[in-house]
Amino acid sequence: MSLTTVDAGLLGTQAQYTGFKNRIINGAMVIDQRNAGLPVTPTSSAYTVDRWQLYVSQASKLSAQQNAGTITPPTGFRNYLGFTSLSAYSVTSSDAFQLGQAIEGFNIADLGWGAAGAQSVTLSFWVRSSLTGTFGGALINSAGNRSYPFTYAISSANTWEQKTIIIPGDTSGTWLTDNGQGINVRFSLGVGATFSGTAGAWAAGTFVSATGATSVVGTNGATFYITGVQLEKGSTATSFDYRPYGTELALCQRYLPCYNATSASTQTLCSGFAATTTIVRAVYPLKVNPRVPPTGVIVSSAAHFNFGGAGTAPSAITFDSGSIDACSLQLATTGATLGAGSYLYSTSASAQIQFTGCEL
Repeated sequence: MSLTTVDAGLLGTQAQYTGFKNRIINGAMVIDQRNAGLPVTPTSSAYTVDRWQLYVSQASKLSAQQNAGTITPPTGFRNYLGFTSLSAYSVTSSDAFQLGQAIEGFNIADLGWGAAGAQSVTLSFWVRSSLTGTFGGALINSAGNRSYPFTYAISSANTWEQKTIIIPGDTSGTWLTDNGQGINVRFSLGVGATFSGTAGAWAAGTFVSATGATSVVGTNGATFYITGVQLEKGSTATSFDYRPYGTELALCQRYLPCYNATSASTQTLCSGFAATTTIVRAVYPLKVNPRVPPTGVIVSSAAHFNFGGAGTAPSAITFDSGSIDACSLQLATTGATLGAGSYLYSTSASAQIQFTGCEL
């Protein structure tokens, strides 16, 4: 075999996998900046692992956790997202329990949806449940007036099964191609008649599941696990698009700029100037440009941090302002006079700072 032939073969292989093949971010459920693998009972619109949002019409019906139940993931995967039903809840017509990911419009612009020539996409994923039967989901637009409900079957309880769904491109409706919601992918965990539609066809309306789909929340203790979610252009499911961990983390941080301490040892975060004798305004540089400037901050505890030089924890850490490059924080203290060289460092392995307002 000549060198030219080998090079051509390599180029062909690379061409198949270059670019952003999988439009889903964190489809292998690897990144969990908010919860660090701990279980949560999410309220409506709360996030589980990064980029995956849980929409619930009733609180306290589900728990969610990365690698819930510590079962073995499908071959080739290390993580999954798991749900457990906390009661036997009968969904009403207006109820909806769904797992979803909103894909940014920039990342689906090449599909050409909303016009003639719209490209088909293929949704593939691994799923496992204690229940069997017909399950549902949907693709919807940002306005909620274009929906494609779909179904898939789980044949064997407590067994990983891979599913593939081919979805024709929508030639109607408005599909954003900017930094707003382009396509929202939903998986039903229990949806009532109002938000359920006919599977396998585009419809005008907000349908997030298919009519008659199995309800996970309807059975106490029922489990639903999912991983390897991929949405790609074309009518063929290809192998899962693994990206380097650092790349996947950076993609997630576009929507959740976040600091998580890696150990209890001190880690300097930011420095600033004394606005008064008890308040420092510190600039925290963002590692990744977020989708939009952050508008708020969530801090694990002010006690998890110290002021350099002052040797005291701030009494409060609050949001001041944000841009796509950095955020300004106000660090308050009642225990020391702060100088111009004050800086903030973490002192606990539990220290966390989340900048909010960047999610879709």
